[in-house]
Amino acid sequence: MSDVITGAVAALATKLPNGFDGVAKFVISDAGAIMVDADGVRAGDEAADVTLTASAAVFQAMLAGEMNPTTAFMTGKLRVEGSMGLAMHLGAAIA
Repeated sequence: MSDVITGAVAALATKLPNGFDGVAKFVISDAGAIMVDADGVRAGDEAADVTLTASAAVFQAMLAGEMNPTTAFMTGKLRVEGSMGLAMHLGAAIA
């Protein structure tokens, strides 16, 4: 597991201490993937209700509060596949 994924799992776990109502996957370009569900946050690449894809820099900026997830999506820096409703709920939780 890469340092980027390890750090992202830790950061997401603090933002989502009680897990997430749904199954989401964050794909960090050239680093790997993170799963978020009712059990919490972990490295993994499984089927999900919503998949969010971004570069490591964009992902880190979103977690640090330097970039709004909606802005990242609207400017093409964040791609969303699957449930837009879950993506919006997740974006609000990590912002």
